[in-house]
Formats: sequence, C-alpha cells, structure tokens
Amino acid sequence: MTRFRTAGMALVGAAAMFALTAAPAHAAPGDVTTSCASVLTPTGFVDVSWGYSSSCGTQNFSPNIKQIKQLTGLPVGTVVQACASTYQPAGWVQTSSYYSSSCRYSATPSLNHNAWQLKRVS
Repeated sequence: MTRFRTAGMALVGAAAMFALTAAPAHAAPGDVTTSCASVLTPTGFVDVSWGYSSSCGTQNFSPNIKQIKQLTGLPVGTVVQACASTYQPAGWVQTSSYYSSSCRYSATPSLNHNAWQLKRVS
C-alpha cells in the first residue's frame, strides 16, 4: 500500500510541475502566461517580465519565473515591450533597446540594456 501511495504522490507532483512549466497550448495573440525560467520560451512568444517564485524550486531568490507573451497572430504595426532574454520572432524587428528592472533575469545586477521595443513588420 505504501508503494502505491508513494507512486501516486510522485505522479501528482509531476503533474503539478508540468502544469506550471508546460508551454501554453492554445494561447491567443497577446496572451501572457507564467512559466519557470528553466522552460524554454516557445516559438512565437517573448519574455516580458522576470521574477521569483518558490514553486520553481530555488531558494536563493534569483529570478526563476518569467512571464511570456504570445506574439503570433498580432497585426502588422503592433508594438510590444520585451525582455532581451529571448530573440524576437520572425516578422518582428527591434526598434530600440533600454534598461527595465522587470527584465532583470540574472542575480547579478546590471544597468545594461536588457529590454527591447519590438514592432511587427510582416
């Protein structure tokens, strides 16, 4: 009986972690979701903010979660602000770069440009 309980708890824990870290399946254009920093940003999304959550497993208060925004499907001419921790998707160009405290994705502070303004061109 203990073996079944242990296996059941492991499955529940894995399912909970998957729910937090899985890529959004059906995000609409412009939707923002949160994932652990260890999960790669999916194609068509950009990082828009970084933060800390104990649910992503670290204890040192370094940025370990990120909010990601779905850019696929936004109309030509749309302008968005994005963290420079990911590349802009195809069809988007960087129009400026700047420093943003919400885009600090490293435990080492820096005032270097870490964010972009992006514009949809095609």
